[in-house]
Amino acid sequence: MSETLIIIIICSLLLFAYIFDISAGKTKIPSVILLLILGVFAKYLSVQFKIEVPELKNTLPILGSLGLVLIVLEGSLDLELTSSKKKLIFKSVIVSLLPMFALAFLLAYVFQSFGNDFRSSIANAIPFCIISSAIAIPSVRNFTKKHREFIIYESSLSDIFGILFFNFIILNKIVDIYSVGIFLLQILIIVLVSLIAIFVLSVLLKNIKHHVKFLPIIILIVLIYDVSKLFHLPGLIFILLFGLFLGNIPKLKEFKWFQKIDLDKLNTEVHKFKEIVSEFTFLIRAVFFIIFGFLIEINDVLNSETLLWSGSIVATIFIFRGFQLFTVRLPNFPLLFIAPRGLITILLFLALDDSLKIDLVNSSLIIQVILLTAIILMFGNMIGGKKKNDLDDVEFHI
Repeated sequence: MSETLIIIIICSLLLFAYIFDISAGKTKIPSVILLLILGVFAKYLSVQFKIEVPELKNTLPILGSLGLVLIVLEGSLDLELTSSKKKLIFKSVIVSLLPMFALAFLLAYVFQSFGNDFRSSIANAIPFCIISSAIAIPSVRNFTKKHREFIIYESSLSDIFGILFFNFIILNKIVDIYSVGIFLLQILIIVLVSLIAIFVLSVLLKNIKHHVKFLPIIILIVLIYDVSKLFHLPGLIFILLFGLFLGNIPKLKEFKWFQKIDLDKLNTEVHKFKEIVSEFTFLIRAVFFIIFGFLIEINDVLNSETLLWSGSIVATIFIFRGFQLFTVRLPNFPLLFIAPRGLITILLFLALDDSLKIDLVNSSLIIQVILLTAIILMFGNMIGGKKKNDLDDVEFHI
């Protein structure tokens, strides 16, 4: 196949992805569903026209890691830290943590009852317990501001807490006071590293005069994240803190430590930086889900042996979510339906060592859970769009 045809195909796929993204608000169809279908269709064409495609499976973890960094960064850049948001932030922490732990231990208990050890069981359960911010955040653009903020906080924190929980399980064969102490020490270290990195990156962002200035910053962010992973440090905390810092610059002028930086000039650059991050996030997310769709086997989607399992897991997810929303006195409609599984679920499943994998959790189960939660999300979008104006005055109570 000629290089020209390859370029035409890639450009066409990405343009379709863009159309899906901008039309999602009107069609109420989550772009992830359309991207997966686009990937499946691309595979069908490659088979029909006998187009040789290189092995793509190994690209998923790389694209997923990049996507995760950019998605959390993009989400945190949009979060405002004000005294009026304290309750919302506190509740977001609670509702992203408690259901995740409860669901993880429940699924682990079920998996263990089939003869698997507890560590393997909970490692396989965690990927199903994490809300995908890659899908949730773009899907609530038409929701009220309060509901958008809640979903951004909840899904971003779910990503971070979920990955911390997963890494803690797979890195510690024995859970005791020592392992918990090491884990807390790692969090403290990454917070200290984050403060230094935030200061350095902010100075660079403000002072770089070259016409290419935002790409090196993004590269450094990804580099810091991946280097922290080598030392088993929770790098997503750095991403979250950096995004929160840049997104709340006007509120930092009262702190003497930050007066060393020209915050007004930095704030001007941040607006441009946000746009670049959004562009890169869209690109990586689109490519990831198109490739994942390309790799999907139709037999996995239609596998009747795992359908009961996937249906039961999805039902449990939304039962827990309904209770969670009830505890913070939020309306079930449409927030109940915003609990998609996606990029993180795939990444953690691929990250499982062979010694931790169990027969019950396979690609069929993962794909079916992702598709079912995406379909339910679509239904929630339809309800959310219709009732948007009715929910503007809803308050967050506990």
